[in-house]
Amino acid sequence: MLSRRLFLGTAAATPAAAYAVGRAARAEAAETGLANLTSLTANAQPIGADERRARIAKLQDLMGRQKIGALLVESGSSLDYFTGIRWWRSERTTAAIIPAKGEVIVVTPAFEEPSIRETLQTGGDVRPWNEHESPFQHLAQALRDRGVESGTLAVEPTIRFFIIDRLRQAAPKVKIVSGDALVRACRMHKSPAELALLRVANQVTLEAIRYTHGQIRAGMKATDIGGLIASATAALGGEADDALVLLNEASAYPHGSHKPQEIREGSTVLVDCGCSVHGYQSDISRTWVFGEPSARQRKMWETVKRGQEIVFETAKPGVPCGAIDDAVRGFYEKEGWGPGYHLPGLPHRTGHGIGMDGHESPYLVHGDDTPLEAGMCFSDEPGLYVPGEFGVRLEDCWFMSETGPQGFTSFARSIDDPV
Repeated sequence: MLSRRLFLGTAAATPAAAYAVGRAARAEAAETGLANLTSLTANAQPIGADERRARIAKLQDLMGRQKIGALLVESGSSLDYFTGIRWWRSERTTAAIIPAKGEVIVVTPAFEEPSIRETLQTGGDVRPWNEHESPFQHLAQALRDRGVESGTLAVEPTIRFFIIDRLRQAAPKVKIVSGDALVRACRMHKSPAELALLRVANQVTLEAIRYTHGQIRAGMKATDIGGLIASATAALGGEADDALVLLNEASAYPHGSHKPQEIREGSTVLVDCGCSVHGYQSDISRTWVFGEPSARQRKMWETVKRGQEIVFETAKPGVPCGAIDDAVRGFYEKEGWGPGYHLPGLPHRTGHGIGMDGHESPYLVHGDDTPLEAGMCFSDEPGLYVPGEFGVRLEDCWFMSETGPQGFTSFARSIDDPV
């Protein structure tokens, strides 16, 4: 998925009478189909406290060897990854100090303390701050209590500037550096438990697309299709992310168009969607045609499918991530697309890392020299787009094993049987 955001298009005018008359019947049929879907996540096991403590131990070892005193992490996926705390970002700071030595200290608004303690899995000290107090003074005191009064503090790469700026004022003797390399070293390589959750999440999404594919009818809008995907995902036990549904000419723009579109004979249907299972993300795209595909649609679909296959053929332990993008792009250029990132062609990277975030490093993009290693997980989405006509994107997620790439799901079979 190119971004984790909703783009279902602008509402169109009242549907044709024939569509309106049949809509209720189709809705009833869809409900009957949903009733036949069963949860795929009932046996999925969330990440346990022991694994989170092992993650902190690895992080602390890395910090000790690099002479870093602590890592600062605010609300977000990295806080969840290390501590189990699942919290959102707001103007009220919730953040954790993970020291190189000693237990975690979490600073949070006082009225949120019970909720924070409820999900904290690793033990440690929770220090509340009241509305008239400064959370940054509490964080500075936490650093002093863990022996980092004048040492080096690494900060998680997505942390907001105002938190760094205010903490710098509260702890002026502390040297603040990027914690990107520390976090990457921990999160890039997925454990067996993480791989199991990613596999289940992707299976849920593929089944939701399969269900939706069978429900598409003439006259439907992108919003109708997005609703089908969301309902099926919930029935299958996943926490649905926003679906990207692109129809007709809108499919030529990777993030869609504001021009209203609806299903008609020959429509290109591109869906890009995912879900979350115990915090781990899926990301699958499928493209098909409503009715009989044209020769151009069929040829373009098959070219994209071949691009997906080249990803797997190129991915080997030690190969730089960027080499995969180069291999796909080289094939496309021989087929007359591009060159490079130019349209008509493939304007975006071939894939991205995935885990607790829909997009994680490293990336399958020209110039990324990160070597492929066991446990890394990626999307495989080498689309093709012709502005003013249509686009094709096929996407499946995979992980790197000791011997080569392994898919969480199977590739689409054909434009006539895409799921």
